[in-house]
Amino acid sequence: MQTIVGVLRGGPSREHEVSLASGAAVLAALPESRYVARDIYIDRQGVWHERGRPVAPDKVVRQVDVVLIGLHGEYGEDGEVQKLLERFGVPYTGSDSFGSYLAMHKLMAKARAREAGLLTPDFRLAERAEDAVAVAQEAIRSFHQPVVVKPIGWGSSIGVSLVGGYAPVLAAVEQLFADGAPAVLIEEYIRGREATVGVVEGLRGETLYGLPSIEIIPPGDDFFSYGAKYSGESREVCPGNFSRVQAEELQRVAKVMHRSLGLRHYSRSDFIVAPKGIYYLETNTLPGLTPESLLPKSLAAVGVSLPDFLSHVISLARA
Repeated sequence: MQTIVGVLRGGPSREHEVSLASGAAVLAALPESRYVARDIYIDRQGVWHERGRPVAPDKVVRQVDVVLIGLHGEYGEDGEVQKLLERFGVPYTGSDSFGSYLAMHKLMAKARAREAGLLTPDFRLAERAEDAVAVAQEAIRSFHQPVVVKPIGWGSSIGVSLVGGYAPVLAAVEQLFADGAPAVLIEEYIRGREATVGVVEGLRGETLYGLPSIEIIPPGDDFFSYGAKYSGESREVCPGNFSRVQAEELQRVAKVMHRSLGLRHYSRSDFIVAPKGIYYLETNTLPGLTPESLLPKSLAAVGVSLPDFLSHVISLARA
């Protein structure tokens, strides 16, 4: 008997277009012999649609056996849609609402990393727009320049900038608040090599299977910004050109963060490999699933196809 899978994509976040691409890849990859896929589109205003018509969320999810979440950013990764699905009692792939919220909130995720004994960049926090001047001044006094300015709860490096000097830092912070960021982090900039590592629960008999690290080499002097992610100009080397010790440590700390944040099914964590050690940056609870995305590349490196991966996480969700 075929399983009816509702694929959520779109959503009212700044990553709407990326989510559409992930959802399209999932719909194309689900084996038709095993699954009946329902394409559930959520528009930028948060209205759910099926077959081109608006539909109440409870009506559509009660017609499926499991929901596969292809959303990214706010609403998808911050626990909001998960709370909705939990209220309706429908199984879904990925982390639960609380784990999703923790991972999306960069300050809380960094706190969990420190509790676990991991390195993470030092920071200053601006909780309100009124704090911007004082926090920018404190960050300039505390950190070498440039610094990283980022919103607390957005993904895909949206709103992240690498800037130096008081006026540019203050302008970056104020712009994020003007764009609707709930709070803003100013982090010390750790110079090193960027890496990302995925983990999958229950794969190949392991409680938590560590995928090969990917080394991310942005163009020129750029960091892995939103533009560098999606312009096609960054090089992504899998497995990364790290020493055996570094590669094993990257897998270990990715598993540590998956557990520390209380995540489910799969995740992908980002790091900087620096001379002083490996620094934790953040964790993605719903990483992209397009052919160009990082998680499918690391899965392919160990011989796991996207259809096989999707079947695996659907099984986890229904267990």
